Amino acid sequence: QVQLVESGGGSVQSGGSLRLSCQIASGGDRYSSYVMGWFRQGPGKDREGVAALDSHHNAIYADSVKDRFIVSLDKAANMMYLQMNNLSIEDTAMYYCALRHEVYGGSWLRSRSYNFWGQGAQVTVSS
Repeated sequence: QVQLVESGGGSVQSGGSLRLSCQIASGGDRYSSYVMGWFRQGPGKDREGVAALDSHHNAIYADSVKDRFIVSLDKAANMMYLQMNNLSIEDTAMYYCALRHEVYGGSWLRSRSYNFWGQGAQVTVSS
């Protein structure tokens, strides 16, 4: 079992920045290769993939956040981060980190392909 714990959510004004953290609290040494992703679910919306990267630091982004968000991985610290810049009201959502042990199992931004999830961190952007 892999346990993931998010932190760093909060409230910010439009144009501001936040950094989310995801700690692999346990089970991180089970897989030599894996993919970790950030997902979000806004009010009344479906969960969508935001960014993901594999254990070799190859990353992908949703078009809606490209050039604004940066995903990174610190394997030594068992941490994944999401640096969010130039935030807009449309970025308001609950953000979740997730891990999947199958690197080649389809799109990294597809939530159903992930095995383990954190509890979520709320991000609220106001005008």
